[in-house]
Amino acid sequence: MQEPTSHDLGLDPDRESPFKGKTGWRRVWNAFNYSLDGLKAAYLCEDAFRQEVWLAAILIPAALFMPVPWLGRCLMVASVLLVLIVELLNSAIEAVVDRVSLENHRLAKRAKDIGSAAVLISLLLVIVVWGGVLLGEA
Repeated sequence: MQEPTSHDLGLDPDRESPFKGKTGWRRVWNAFNYSLDGLKAAYLCEDAFRQEVWLAAILIPAALFMPVPWLGRCLMVASVLLVLIVELLNSAIEAVVDRVSLENHRLAKRAKDIGSAAVLISLLLVIVVWGGVLLGEA
């Protein structure tokens, strides 16, 4: 049996986006620059992201100098980086919702609240991971 093609699956890569024409190293370079643009936009436009970056600037070096096992250090740093990742996704959700409509709508509120809940859970994870590592449970 032959592998299904993108056409068989109802996908047409040529029609998805006019911006998807780059391949190889050019695509990697463009993606890297888009990522830097995203980080810059989040830092300049999102207060919560900026606050979490400053928190990370304190916690990550602190984790690296703590007298804990290497795996504990990695978990501590990873939990802090996860907060930044989740905040970026939350900010992206909020931007898309606001782009679609600034009208108060229950689904817009739900999307924003769920994104915010994800950030809260990631922050709670930092507390759990750091507590576990520092109390010698990890």
